[in-house]
Amino acid sequence: MPAEQRDGVIQVAWHGAGRFDVHVRRHAVRSDQPRDVGGSDTGPTPAELFVGGLAAGVAHCAERFLRQRQLAAGVGVTARYGLGVCPGRIDRVELSVDAPGLPEGLRASLLSVLEHCALCTTLRVPPRITFDVRQAAPGSAVPAAHEPYGGPRPGRAGSTAPPA
Repeated sequence: MPAEQRDGVIQVAWHGAGRFDVHVRRHAVRSDQPRDVGGSDTGPTPAELFVGGLAAGVAHCAERFLRQRQLAAGVGVTARYGLGVCPGRIDRVELSVDAPGLPEGLRASLLSVLEHCALCTTLRVPPRITFDVRQAAPGSAVPAAHEPYGGPRPGRAGSTAPPA
């Protein structure tokens, strides 16, 4: 049996507008933005992927709990979340776990296991996040099909003055 992989690398590649492909091992997941904010809606948003990853982690933990006790399989998880604006973030996640084969006497034990799933624990004890911004080699950048960030902005709502 191979050793458990503890560290990993995920690469994200731009595919125009708000579309990105998230490459994980040999898998790719498209991420995009809804049409009403300028995306093409070809995949879930990064926030949706984040909450979906959390829900999937909880589902895996619940299913493992049932399997270890030789109980009926078939866990489902529904995640509801809210977006905060100041600062911009996911400010609420509610996870509902459907475990049809769970005896009532094991409900508290399952809840305890779920509280300690790796992703839930990561949110309670956040990882150190660092950034390294690198520039592409000259001539390799894709030309922008829109105004660059920091370019001209539209005027204020209700203003008759031209944009600054």
